[in-house]
Amino acid sequence: MLTLIADSGSTKTDWALTGIDPSPRRVSAATRFHTQGINPIHQSDNEIRQILHQELLPYLSIENISHVYFYGSGVRPEKEAPMAQLLREMFSCAEVVEAHSDLLGAARALCGHNYGIASILGTGANSCLYDGKNILQHTPALGYILGDEGSGAVMGKRFLHDLYCGLLSEDLKAEFEKKTKLTLPEIINRVYRQPLANRFLASLTEFIHDHLSDPDVEDLVRQSFIDFIRIYIAPYEHQYLPLSFVGSIAHYFTDQLSEAVESEEYTLGTILRNPIEGLVEYHSV
Repeated sequence: MLTLIADSGSTKTDWALTGIDPSPRRVSAATRFHTQGINPIHQSDNEIRQILHQELLPYLSIENISHVYFYGSGVRPEKEAPMAQLLREMFSCAEVVEAHSDLLGAARALCGHNYGIASILGTGANSCLYDGKNILQHTPALGYILGDEGSGAVMGKRFLHDLYCGLLSEDLKAEFEKKTKLTLPEIINRVYRQPLANRFLASLTEFIHDHLSDPDVEDLVRQSFIDFIRIYIAPYEHQYLPLSFVGSIAHYFTDQLSEAVESEEYTLGTILRNPIEGLVEYHSV
């Protein structure tokens, strides 16, 4: 029988179908496909049903799926049961249907069945202490205004602050404005008056990554990760455990992240851009 696994953000959901399909259609093991993002905080039950019906079910032989595991942003503890119920409506023949947070998905993808510290470094930031199955402890994610140090959004925010407060060079500011075609009034508008300011700020990490040869820019990135470790990781008081990360920021800034981890006297574990392959491995054991 088949196992269906999902890792969902607000914009995209990665799906993996694994196992042996007994039907004549023989959907091959390890099939991968995508739908738009599913977030029960921002979408109604009917909106989620529509996504599942239109974008997911046409790919599947529902009667052959025995296990469904959904990991997603917005699946807070109070949303786990309602999200699982929505999935059970679609997969009524499945023996097991579970819905969990993206943080638990990251932990299972990174640490498998082992004790560890797992973190998400993407547009936002999060972390947890994990016992090989469940989250034992985590420092609350407060979003890019109150927290999220180490995330793409906060890195972009710090970059703009330093750029326009004269902490970075005038040449860099001129190049930034030429490359992005952004001016300070336009930036203020995007951050304070337009929706999804966090995504806009995180999008600036592409420019930041392209200018890591500037010592001040690289130091900004490294310090962002040091702040993340001190604020989100140190409270666990498990310095002997390796630190593992999932997300685009961790993936693209691996060198600076590694330096920050070493400077704080931790050991770097696994870094994954996306958790879906790790989740497939977790649920295959």
